[in-house]
Amino acid sequence: MSADLEEKTDRYERLLAEALAAAEIAPQEGTPLYEAAVEFREMAQSYLEDGRHFRDNDDPVNALASFSYGHGWMDAGARVGIFEVPTDGHLFTQ
Repeated sequence: MSADLEEKTDRYERLLAEALAAAEIAPQEGTPLYEAAVEFREMAQSYLEDGRHFRDNDDPVNALASFSYGHGWMDAGARVGIFEVPTDGHLFTQ
């Protein structure tokens, strides 16, 4: 396995795990936007778990894809305002 692929897969797994830990649901509970935020978080969490499964089964390409897709869900949620996120530019696009 390429060291670049391994490093990138490690980095994107950490990025997704940190994004999940840092993001707080912004909309009021019981609203449609709250439910959307829950769904975005569930999708991202599922991609994190899928990526770890792929990694455990020596499939780093699909692991990286899963971590990347999961982070895309979190970043999209932050961009549309359904997550309150840190603004330091490390985990989410501005």
